[in-house]
Amino acid sequence: MKPRRASNRRRMSPEVIARKAAKRQHLLDAADRAIRRRGPTVSMDEIAAEASTAKPVLYRYFGDKGGLYQALAQRYVQQVMDAVTDAVAKEEAAGPRARLWAGIDAYLQLVESSPDVYRFLMHRAVRERAEAQSTVTDFIRGLGDELAAIFAEDLKKRGLDPHPAETWARGIVGMVHVTGDWWIEDRSMTRTRLVEHLVTLLWDGLRNAPRSNRRKVDLAPQ
Repeated sequence: MKPRRASNRRRMSPEVIARKAAKRQHLLDAADRAIRRRGPTVSMDEIAAEASTAKPVLYRYFGDKGGLYQALAQRYVQQVMDAVTDAVAKEEAAGPRARLWAGIDAYLQLVESSPDVYRFLMHRAVRERAEAQSTVTDFIRGLGDELAAIFAEDLKKRGLDPHPAETWARGIVGMVHVTGDWWIEDRSMTRTRLVEHLVTLLWDGLRNAPRSNRRKVDLAPQ
């Protein structure tokens, strides 16, 4: 049996791993600041300047520009998901309408407070990096899953068929996403008014949905 060759890679100590993680976090923080200051078309040179480092350092930690975009997309998506789920959870005792309002408002609040971050994520990162597109797609699906669980639970409590919850939830997420994309450029109304319009439209439809949910006859086209 041939003796094993010693690995050329030295095992990194916990201290080195921690330093690398901290440096990566520092670079992501700098990229975030650069986007907020200079807009969604910020360059790698501008991000490096914000981080007080050389551009090759960014490539060393993220591989290429796309790798940095992907890391930023993961960060932003997690922030939005946490904000929406926390807002919905706080209104659990208030009922489904209050939770619907809280979730939509939390999403649009982040869009409103960080418009350039939103534009970077939804219009630049997803266009220039396939993995970023996948991250955003997974995020939208995740929001749909969260909302579907809320609706399904409410329908079950009322003795109704919970299966429509999946369709309703994804339709709502798509509507809010597209409306938010329009609103961030149009800004013809306040966020509160926009949330009110969306919740009124959605809740009136959902409030009447249980009537059709009780029907025994399948009215779908054959």
